[in-house]
Parts: sequence; C-alpha cells; structure tokens
Amino acid sequence: MTTMTTTTAQALAACNAPALRTELPGPIARAFIERDALSVSSCLGRVYPLVPKRASGLVIEDVDGNRFLDFNAGIAVNSTGHCHPAVVAAIAKQSNELLHYCSSDWYVPAYIELCERLVASAPHGMGPSKVFLGNSGTEVVEAAIKLARYTTKRPNIIAFHGAFHGRSLGALSLTASKAKYRGGFGAMMPGVYHAPYGDPGYIESVIFRHLSEPTDVAAIIVEPIQGEGGYVVPSQGWMAELRRICDTHGIVLIADEVQSGAGRTGRMWAIEHDNVAPDMLLAGKGIASGLPLAALLARDRFMTWGPGKHGSTFGGNPVACAAAIATLDVLEGSAIANAQSMGAHLQFQLQQLATVCPAITDIRGRGLMVGIDFETHEIAAAAEQAAFRRGLLVLTCGERSIRLAPPLIVSREQIAISVQILGAAICDATQGDCALDASDHRVAS
Repeated sequence: MTTMTTTTAQALAACNAPALRTELPGPIARAFIERDALSVSSCLGRVYPLVPKRASGLVIEDVDGNRFLDFNAGIAVNSTGHCHPAVVAAIAKQSNELLHYCSSDWYVPAYIELCERLVASAPHGMGPSKVFLGNSGTEVVEAAIKLARYTTKRPNIIAFHGAFHGRSLGALSLTASKAKYRGGFGAMMPGVYHAPYGDPGYIESVIFRHLSEPTDVAAIIVEPIQGEGGYVVPSQGWMAELRRICDTHGIVLIADEVQSGAGRTGRMWAIEHDNVAPDMLLAGKGIASGLPLAALLARDRFMTWGPGKHGSTFGGNPVACAAAIATLDVLEGSAIANAQSMGAHLQFQLQQLATVCPAITDIRGRGLMVGIDFETHEIAAAAEQAAFRRGLLVLTCGERSIRLAPPLIVSREQIAISVQILGAAICDATQGDCALDASDHRVAS
C-alpha cells in the first residue's frame, strides 16, 4: 500500500481544480461502482458517482485522475482540509506509539489531553465541565439522552422539526428532517416531542399546555444552526428563550454542534453567536479532521453518572485523539478566523450571484456554514449534479437548499472559482434562466 508524502500532498493541493480528464464517472470509477453494487449494503445513499483516490487541501482526485474542488468537506468533516500535514504528522506519531487501548477501562494520555483541550474550549458561562468521547455524533447523542434522563430522573425530551441527530434508534427518535429516515422501523423511543424550529413561544403554549408537563421533560436538544434541515439560522433571541425555559423548569439544554461546531461558523461553537451557554454540548465531524471521534461535553453538576453507566471500546481511540489535538491547534491558530472572514466573503459573492440568478431565493449562514435556497427542490438537486459534472462538490439539504461547507482553510481564489462554477451549474439546472453565460465561467480544464 502506498501513502502520500507531505511533498506529494502539497503538490496536489496546489493543482488546478477542477480539472476533468474523463467523462464522469470515468472507466476506473465505473468499475468500482459496479463492484460496490455487488457487495455493499443498499442502505447507503450515494449523491453522485465520485470515487476518490487521494486528496489534499480542498482538492480531491478520483481514481481516473479527475480533480474536484471540495465544498462539502465530507459533510463538514475535513475541517482543516484533506490530509493537513500537522494532522497527518500527529496521526503518524501516535500510530508508532500506541494504536489502541480502551479508555473506558484504563487511563490513556491522549484521551485525557484532548478532554482538557475541549473543556478549555467550552462556551463562556458553561463553567467547570467534563468530557466523554465516542466515535460518532450519533453515539454522543445517545450518551446525552442517557445522561439527561439519569441526571434529571425525567423521561421526556423535546427536539425540533428539521433536526438531524443521527440514525440509531434513540437518536432517530429525535431526528425529524426527513420522514424516510424513520419509515419502516416501527415505534420510536417514547417521550419525544417535536416543535417547529425557531418558533418563539411554541414549547410553552403547545407542548407544556397540551403534551407534557415541564417537570416531565429531561432535556431540550437543539442544533444552534440546523444542518440537514437546511442550514437554518434561528432568529436572534430564540436560543436565549430556550435557555430561559430550561432554567425555569430544571431542564437540560443540549446543543448538538456535531455539524456546526469545531470552528465552522467562525467561532469555536455556533451557540456562542447567541451568547448562550448550554448544559451539554455535542461535537463530532470536524473535530478530528476525518478520523472517527465525537465528544459529549457537560457541566460538572450533570456529569455525575458512576463507573460503568456508559462507555465505549473505541471511543477516544488514541490515534483519533491525536488527530483531534492537532486539529484544535490548526483551528485555534488561524482556521477559525479564516472561517469568519472567508465566510463573509463567500456570502457576499453569493449575494452578487443571486442578482443574476432569480432561481436563488435566499442565502444565509454563519462563517463557512452557508445555505442557498432555490425556488424548488428540483432546481437545488439539478444544480448539485451540474456542479459535480463541472468539478465542484456541493450537497443539497433541507427542502430546496444547497449547503456550502468547505474546509476552513479555503482561500479567496477557491471561493471565486466555486461561485463561478455554481453560477454555471445553476444555469444548467434552470436551462439558462439566469443572466449568465455559462461559458464565461471557469470550469474544468
């Protein structure tokens, strides 16, 4: 097996992208896709026929040598870009020292060091905290459900329409972004109530009045910015309302920052934009630059469960922890600040694009978590596919949106290229219903 050297990775990162050499998918990619159909579970929904071979920075090269500009970062995972040299070096160093030992049963230095760093990063006002590490966002959602119920001795949980919290049965019970995620799996976990996202007054006027007394509610779980639901930013003051409700009734406020956290919005945690401190905070995706890791950060007074009440064989694996520590170094060094400035620049460029693309109906977001609404879902889906054919990787979300979530190291030049290609893709999707000439925009070469 071969691996990329730092020099090779840097060379790839500096390559022009997009640059398409074959039709999509190419012949080697088609062969892999045919093999996939014979051996891989049908539950995996593939967005477009991308078969990546290697990547660096924002550039992905597929098995046929086609290069793409990555503006989805593996669904907001590759926060420091692909194969960041500092992260790769940390992984290599830890791999040569200790690949695995179970932190549920022994004291692993990398686990302890990462927990210390996460506690230090907690939103202002959260106070003394402790951390549990898992492998995925879904796992720490499950951990938070257990911890909230254990601490409060209450059964019920409030989540929101449009929310995505995972696909295991407990997390799926909280998820309400698409009905298809829940269909066919029978009864969900009892005691879960959903409210409209960002709707002031609904919890008190409807749920507390008609469905559950507040003294039966263990937790309210909320994404400070909804991810799968459409990159929706709530109105100013709504998060503070949730904090007030929780304080009034002894309810745990859980911020699910699996997608919005780790610097993506220009601050370490998205909830910091609202000056609200949660009782528990969930991190994942971008926290370890691509290695499987997630974290439940909770105030000391809630982290009271005893030994054996929860655990994980692989959660907080030392290699993943080393990657996360290196990731935090990069984020705190310059990437979070870059996300803030480049996010503002990206939104400005998109607003300019919207003046000549009437199919765009809204642009919103914080930092490098940006959503674009279109007139219909069909236009959003067609633009996603057209962008892929032109060498730009984006994803749909919500009812009729495209999400832009590039690595936090994105440059102004890469933003310019992406907006040009996206404009051309929208022209493709709307059959030319925009004041753009697609041929004027940089596409594959």
